[in-house]
Amino acid sequence: MAEAVYLLCAATSVACAALLLRGYARMGTRLLLWSGLCFVGLALNNIALVIDLMVVVDTDLSSWRLVPAAGGMLLLVYGLVWEAE
Repeated sequence: MAEAVYLLCAATSVACAALLLRGYARMGTRLLLWSGLCFVGLALNNIALVIDLMVVVDTDLSSWRLVPAAGGMLLLVYGLVWEAE
């Protein structure tokens, strides 16, 4: 059951990233770009989680899967600060 939740979270993150980036392509609002890039990082994090817990069971990849999530969040914070100026 947990595997299904991990896969659904990864699929939802990919869908959110695709929709946000598609919205940016249509409207050109930069906040959509930064949010879309953040969700790309979160999607990579969720995909790494699936790989970590379902494919490579004997190796702990928890520190490696935090890198895309932190990168995505940093992009969003940068975009929010940059757009506020």
